[in-house]
Amino acid sequence: MIVLRALAVAAGLLLIWQAIVLIFAPPPYMLPPPVQVLAALRDHPDLLRVHAVTTLSETLVGLLSGTAIGAVLALVMSFLPPARRLLLPVLVVSQAIPVFAIAPLLALWFGFGLASKIVMATIAIFFPVTSAFADGLARTDSGLLDLARLYRARRWQVVTLLRIPGALPDFVTGVRLAAVYAPVGALIGEWVGSSSGLGYAMLFANSRSQTAVVFAALILIVAMSVLLRAAVDLLTANLTPWMPESR
Repeated sequence: MIVLRALAVAAGLLLIWQAIVLIFAPPPYMLPPPVQVLAALRDHPDLLRVHAVTTLSETLVGLLSGTAIGAVLALVMSFLPPARRLLLPVLVVSQAIPVFAIAPLLALWFGFGLASKIVMATIAIFFPVTSAFADGLARTDSGLLDLARLYRARRWQVVTLLRIPGALPDFVTGVRLAAVYAPVGALIGEWVGSSSGLGYAMLFANSRSQTAVVFAALILIVAMSVLLRAAVDLLTANLTPWMPESR
């Protein structure tokens, strides 16, 4: 399971981290020891109770909205060729623009509350869903399509019974990628302007040289990404039971 593998990797990284601290003895403001970071988590309960909850809320809403928008765009581009020619350049350009560049504009347009962070998370993750799902829809087995034409299946039957089910593994792959990117989008939005969230806590601690608190917030972000990916794996496992990696 992904959580167990992540815990094993985390334990290995903690050992390497502790070894670096013992061997090279960097100053704590540059690289605090793991024990000091754990103490920061204990001494700053707001990191978990307030800031992590805020970032998780932004991430979940952004993931849901980005997945829905990505799926709809993929369906539109797959079954309306004129729309594909119109939308594809726009999607490519939207991904070519660094998210940091548009974050201040989103804060200006949507304010410094949850809305701008949700929009940022949505922008960060909808493209993997759109790209993966659209590719899956385009790779429907030609033999099955020929069989459907032979039996004079209606267009909606071809779409709902052949194309969409055949593209579900690709859709699941896109959602899994999106689950990892979503917290990053929310975090970037918080760095630009916010009064709560792990990004805000990191900036606040960094301005006061509280490096241990910055590392603590970073650990919470990583844990959130891993747990979100594991949750997506569980929720999507039954969508493609015939795929070995989804079990």
